[in-house]
Amino acid sequence: MPIFRTTLVPASSPFQITHPHHLFLLGSCFTEHIGQKLLERKFNIHTNPFGIVYNPISMAQCLDRIVAGNQLFTENELFENAGLWHSWEHHGRFSKPDKNEALEGINTAYRVAAEQLKKTDFLLLTFGTSDVFTLRETGKVVANNHKMPASLFEQRRLSVAEIVERTVSAIKSVAHLKGVPHFNVILTVSPVRHIRNGLIENQRSKAALILACEEICTQLEYAHYFPAYELLLDDLRDYRFYAADMLHPSEVAVDYVWQFFSDTFFSEKTRKLNERIEKIRAAAQHRPFHPNTAQHRAFVQMQREAIAALKLEMPGLDFLKEEAAFYSPIDTGISSS
Repeated sequence: MPIFRTTLVPASSPFQITHPHHLFLLGSCFTEHIGQKLLERKFNIHTNPFGIVYNPISMAQCLDRIVAGNQLFTENELFENAGLWHSWEHHGRFSKPDKNEALEGINTAYRVAAEQLKKTDFLLLTFGTSDVFTLRETGKVVANNHKMPASLFEQRRLSVAEIVERTVSAIKSVAHLKGVPHFNVILTVSPVRHIRNGLIENQRSKAALILACEEICTQLEYAHYFPAYELLLDDLRDYRFYAADMLHPSEVAVDYVWQFFSDTFFSEKTRKLNERIEKIRAAAQHRPFHPNTAQHRAFVQMQREAIAALKLEMPGLDFLKEEAAFYSPIDTGISSS
């Protein structure tokens, strides 16, 4: 039979991620896709405390500042543009019309992240691009240019050596914070294409990231590469698996990468637990046409029992949203009077 595609096979992982573990995720919007999958399955995660970050230097700066734990942001680090107050370190979701509100949101997220990083068992870093904007005045790499005038910036590509040096240093700082010689780090390159400068420039940018990941894994035996980029570009390898913009992976593609992630880092026990959680989540999203029937009441009772069984097995799992659905009079058909 003819072979119509090449496929990647999940490599054997030297560790397994389980629900009691804490995960800290940083990086591009692809990080948020995987983070959402983990969150839906009740893993302990903390994702992008500075918002989506695309380049490795900004990610390292983010980690260094969180490791310090006492470097709150100040008013002097904010600037105004188009009626909003921004930070060079943060994604636009932190930008606000009121300076104090912006600063409060930024520092609240910082405090939470500083506590979460101390607990983390796994650090997941997703590099999006090696092309960066630096402020002409200071030479500082910015996480987001916030549509400020181009005259303020110089654009350049990070070298492989630069990415490796800053990333390795930041990872070691996290290990020192935790008081351990090392912990597990997962590196990946986002399959999202950055084509503002053209397709060729995007490929060169991604190449620098891929080579940097290889060197980081060589220098740090506890760093491991996950092939998200290769899964889209070499395994699926078809525009059907991209969204309408032809840049971002489609929902089907994200599901495919998630399955590969699951097969790589989860045990059979964890995968089965995820399946049970997914069934409960799907049931909680169901809205019945006839909630007052005996059949629906039996369905609700079955879900309550399933949640109770999981909470007994894994006391740390949070089912507040699902319980709210199954104890709501509207959804259960049971009168609250």
